[in-house]
Amino acid sequence: MSSIDSHAPNLIAGVRSILWPSGRISISRRLMQIGALITLTFVAIALFTPLLVQTGMIQNPNELLSNPIHEPPSSTHWFGTTRQGYDVFSRTLFGAQAALKVVILATALSVLIGVPLGLLGGYLGGWVDRVLLFVMDAIYTLPGLLLSITLAFVVGRGLFNAAIALSIAYVPQYYRVVRNQTVSVKTELFVEAAQAMGASTWRILRKYLFGNVIQSVPVLFALNAADAILILGGLGFLGLGLPENVPEWGSDLRQALEALPTGIWWTAFFPGATMTLMVVGLSLFGEGIAESIEPDRDR
Repeated sequence: MSSIDSHAPNLIAGVRSILWPSGRISISRRLMQIGALITLTFVAIALFTPLLVQTGMIQNPNELLSNPIHEPPSSTHWFGTTRQGYDVFSRTLFGAQAALKVVILATALSVLIGVPLGLLGGYLGGWVDRVLLFVMDAIYTLPGLLLSITLAFVVGRGLFNAAIALSIAYVPQYYRVVRNQTVSVKTELFVEAAQAMGASTWRILRKYLFGNVIQSVPVLFALNAADAILILGGLGFLGLGLPENVPEWGSDLRQALEALPTGIWWTAFFPGATMTLMVVGLSLFGEGIAESIEPDRDR
């Protein structure tokens, strides 16, 4: 019989084989390593940036009165300053921290909602599955950015509110993937044997199904995180993301837009390039995980 304990090591071993392969490294695996390196770099930035402020190595991202306005990149201000006098380098680093907080929370909420519902819908079937499929299909037909903008209007600005606005759009993806896997796995002999032995629905879902249907969840998690960063940037650009006192790439791009025609390029370039780099890193990382789980899918 299969269980969570027997599948978790296999998943970890698959990811490890991508990061540290023993044989020849393919181009896709090399890109996976690059994506992992970029992602870990941004995680390190998010963790250690507050310490850099405390030690005085970088400025407080909300400090503005002591800086000249629209100063180009220099040894004093590596990424220049904004019209308000903010240090672009400091705000760009803190933007990574804000993005990771919101994105991890949003994707985690999507997993916590979509995976259990997918297990229930796929295993129970009947009217429960039909109702859940109808609701998920209705959500899935709406563009993610439009849905997030609508929810952001309703719940307002804030870290947790932004995570809620982002998470709803990704729930149907986790539901459909887990539900389809559950429908396939529940007919296996080890599940029927557990049912014949009188195992409860909760025990079957937890011990015999969960570990067999979540292989694709890490892939979705990484790819959705990359997409969520772009949507969060869109919300911030529209003034619907995080509060104004929180450094955010989308909000900084909106403020930089007015000065861009006058040749003030650094206030838009560095936040935009950093956001793009983070999205690329997460996308490469997610594709690498997908190949580790399904190595023969492109053959």
